[in-house]
Amino acid sequence: MPLLYPLVLASALFGIGLYGVLARRNAVLMLLGVELMLNAVNLNLVAFDAWFADALHSGQVLTLFTITIAAAEIGLGLAIVLALFRALRTVDVDEVGR
Repeated sequence: MPLLYPLVLASALFGIGLYGVLARRNAVLMLLGVELMLNAVNLNLVAFDAWFADALHSGQVLTLFTITIAAAEIGLGLAIVLALFRALRTVDVDEVGR
């Protein structure tokens, strides 16, 4: 499989995630955008690992590390959003600053 296909898919995922972070005002949707961007990075790591045929599979190891960090990040992020919702009854980031 050519390297172009996963790179195009990763670029699309990253673009959608970036749009979700920049255009959305809902904190949960912003977290989902960050997760999409992290998955785009993971796809690039695995694609380049397969492309270079690394004997140590360092791209796959870094992907597992990134998945672990992403799981911790989404858990912490959702806890913050939940605490924010309990305190202010909204998850709109524009209303939080007021």
